[in-house]
Amino acid sequence: MLRRLRENGPVVLVPLAWTFATAAHLGLLAARTVLIAHVVMATILAAFAALSWREMADGVLLVWRRVLVVGLPITLAGIAGLLGDVEALLTATVVGWMVVPAVGLAYTGRRVDRTPWAYTGGAAASAAGVVVYLAGIALPAWVLVLVGLTLTNVGQTAGIVAAVRNY
Repeated sequence: MLRRLRENGPVVLVPLAWTFATAAHLGLLAARTVLIAHVVMATILAAFAALSWREMADGVLLVWRRVLVVGLPITLAGIAGLLGDVEALLTATVVGWMVVPAVGLAYTGRRVDRTPWAYTGGAAASAAGVVVYLAGIALPAWVLVLVGLTLTNVGQTAGIVAAVRNY
């Protein structure tokens, strides 16, 4: 059962995380709720990496192991940002989670034979999401922030759906 959860869980967790992030940006969630979610996410990332470490030792899976390893401190930065009410850390956390999986998706799309377009398209959507999100932060224009989050959600969800389907 644990193996099935590790193989299939991300197809639920990835879109859930981005939907949660969007809800937080809309002010629909209390800061404490977002903090608890970050702690849960950090725990899941650490457990997933530890339990899957040997299986993710080469090829495309090695890249995704690296995404997990880099993602953990990104998530911890989000925890610190929430505890200290530091907006720069919170923005860095969101951008980090937009960029790092986009790199993994781009790499995967160049290395797989089955549905490479799902990965490269997902990488492109996630990368576009970063640009639109940061433009929305800089202007400020909340519509752009939400569009950026949505692009990333769609792109990363497409990639993880392809991965789970093809695994």
